[in-house]
Amino acid sequence: MKGIINKYFIAVLAIGMIASMSSCSSDDDDDDDTEVIVDNGNNDDNGGGNTPGGTVATSLSGEIATFDIAIDSLTAVTETEEVDALDEDFIENSSFSKTIKVNYNGTTATTEGTVDGVTVAVNGADVVVTAGDTKGVNYILSGKTTDGMFKVYGTKKYQITLNGVDITNNDGPAINDQSGKRVFTVLADGTTNKLTDGTSYASSTEDQKGAFFAEGKIIISGSGKLRVYGNKKAGISADDRVVIHKNANVYVKSTAGNGIKANDEIRINGGIVNVETSATAAKAISCDSIVNINGGRVICLTTGGGEYDEDDNDASACAGIKSDSTINITGGEVYCKSTGAGGKGLSCDNVINISGGKVRIVTTGKKYTYGSSDSSPKGIKADGNLTISGGDIMVRALGGEGSEGIESKGLMYITGGTLNIYTYDDALNSAKDMHIQGGTVFAYATNNDAIDSNGNLYFEGGTTIAYGASQPECGIDAAEGYNVYINGGTLVAIGGGTSYPATASKQPSIIYGGSISNGSTVTLSNGSTAVLSFTMQGNYGQSCVVLMTSPNLTKGGSYTLTSGSTSLGSVSSLASPYSTIGSVNGMGGGGMPGNNPGGGPGGRF
Repeated sequence: MKGIINKYFIAVLAIGMIASMSSCSSDDDDDDDTEVIVDNGNNDDNGGGNTPGGTVATSLSGEIATFDIAIDSLTAVTETEEVDALDEDFIENSSFSKTIKVNYNGTTATTEGTVDGVTVAVNGADVVVTAGDTKGVNYILSGKTTDGMFKVYGTKKYQITLNGVDITNNDGPAINDQSGKRVFTVLADGTTNKLTDGTSYASSTEDQKGAFFAEGKIIISGSGKLRVYGNKKAGISADDRVVIHKNANVYVKSTAGNGIKANDEIRINGGIVNVETSATAAKAISCDSIVNINGGRVICLTTGGGEYDEDDNDASACAGIKSDSTINITGGEVYCKSTGAGGKGLSCDNVINISGGKVRIVTTGKKYTYGSSDSSPKGIKADGNLTISGGDIMVRALGGEGSEGIESKGLMYITGGTLNIYTYDDALNSAKDMHIQGGTVFAYATNNDAIDSNGNLYFEGGTTIAYGASQPECGIDAAEGYNVYINGGTLVAIGGGTSYPATASKQPSIIYGGSISNGSTVTLSNGSTAVLSFTMQGNYGQSCVVLMTSPNLTKGGSYTLTSGSTSLGSVSSLASPYSTIGSVNGMGGGGMPGNNPGGGPGGRF
């Protein structure tokens, strides 16, 4: 997934000279007194906190247009997890000194060692442990069976050490925990361990939901490898939570269900986690509650198509990571690719928060439709609010109608981080108000608006470059009856139209309507001082509308707009909230701006 990418620079200047086109990168922070360089290069540093973690694209000739995602179990990952002495989900805070060894050999198994209160029943290669309330037991599994399993009953937490074991169960889970407690699963150093379920399960009154199933918590640690193959149900499934710690190397492939499934939480603090699913509407990682990703590297591939659920009377599709509650990404690397109809990268029924880490998402499928129901491909989709306060994020969704980059059905807040979005449909879309308060954003939509809010749209900080499609689509668009408020930040919005800034906006803007040649360098100047500059990255003909704003625009100033050496016009006295250059009015079909005290309906050119 890494490679050498040619870098093409564009400079957006807060003040000072225009930066020349270059092939070197800049790590300068956004500052009103320094130039802000945004480029299209490959930056391997993870984002974190409220600072951008990557580089912002300014054309479609680099990583944003070409990056791909594939399974990678070999490339090392930076581990940042530290043991929390108060967290019971760390094996370091427990003791399992009583040992029972199980060795598999073909269709038989043998055991070694005894523990008071624990009975081990062996039938061929089926091993059933009844531990009662015995504490501190470590079951060490090794060898290979083509028709066996390991099952535990008990009321206390325990450890399983996978010491080079390969278990295939032809009629159920390979490991089946019925204790309801913590199952500390340790991958022995230097070992590869394999768990495979059957294509059909024997009938049972007990839950058996995957190749590795637990009624309680599955906690994976150690520096060995675990390979799980789900042929009937999920790969790894827990009725409580799944936790993966640093150094673990986990690969899950499911052809009939979800990859990793939990009810209460999925938490990835480190390690290398690769998951791929091919079943219809399957999720690589799925949780009925919270998904927390704090470190390591997670790669999710889904290839299945969509389906219609008669019980829910709704269409559904695959997703790389799906939560019924909340998705939190604070660090690490997250890669999701979905190629089936309606497939999504991150999908959440409630809230998504991204505050750090590196996120790469590709969707290539078209919209899935069943009767009057449909499921559209999305890079990141939250049915509730969505907040991005840090991280390095790239999303590409080019499957056609409905292929959007980042969508919130609630409020959207961007307060930091680096976002690069390249889509067929809207790049950023919110059902309610959208606030861009910081960070750096490059949004490019080939067939719709670049940034579309169905509520009010607020620009309050950061640097944003937004390319919408030709007329009647917009660089930025607020829904009819709502407003665009420009109160801070640097913004260049380009399209066939635009929404007007509301009269209550605190920072002035300049809107140009006319023709700009693709590839030309456009500069807004105050006398001999360049306020901002951008290189045109699209063909709009005569119907190009550009909205520009910067903290350095002031009322009463005189500004000139040029394309190369050609003057596009000037504004002698900048009014609030905006002034126009060129033939702006009538450039689109959205109507004239509102002049209500609150800002009016925010019309489109």
